[in-house]
Amino acid sequence: MLEAGMQAPDFTLPDKDGNEVRLSDFRGKKVVLYFYPRDNTPGCTRQACAFAQHHAALAGRNAVVIGVSKDSVASHLKFAQKYELPFLLLSDSERQAIEAYGVWQEKKLYGKVSMGVVRTTYLIDEQGVIEKVMPKVKPDTNAEEILAYLGGA
Repeated sequence: MLEAGMQAPDFTLPDKDGNEVRLSDFRGKKVVLYFYPRDNTPGCTRQACAFAQHHAALAGRNAVVIGVSKDSVASHLKFAQKYELPFLLLSDSERQAIEAYGVWQEKKLYGKVSMGVVRTTYLIDEQGVIEKVMPKVKPDTNAEEILAYLGGA
């Protein structure tokens, strides 16, 4: 997994509308880059809705939110519309960014071992350097933790 102080790997992925988005397009802003397992699952929905709830406060701190999962562009579009998500969701079906950021890992659920995305959030500074790594975050508190770290709830 990547660590604070490292250059954030750049990537280009399609958003929910099929537009190509590059991480480096956001230089000059802080980027809350969060990786999550799957659209429309309970934890991922709670996490996305919490980021939506705190979107204006994060934007007020010069931060953009980008969610990344293996889901398709079409799945992201439905997910964003259903929950009125005001931030970018990027589709990484080839696991380009997921693997570059080290979040494709072995997971255990009910004794069964499989590979999958481990819920992880990276805060990237205005120069594209990783400022903070939050592994195995809790979906319900992740947005508030980022907001508190950036200076105020």
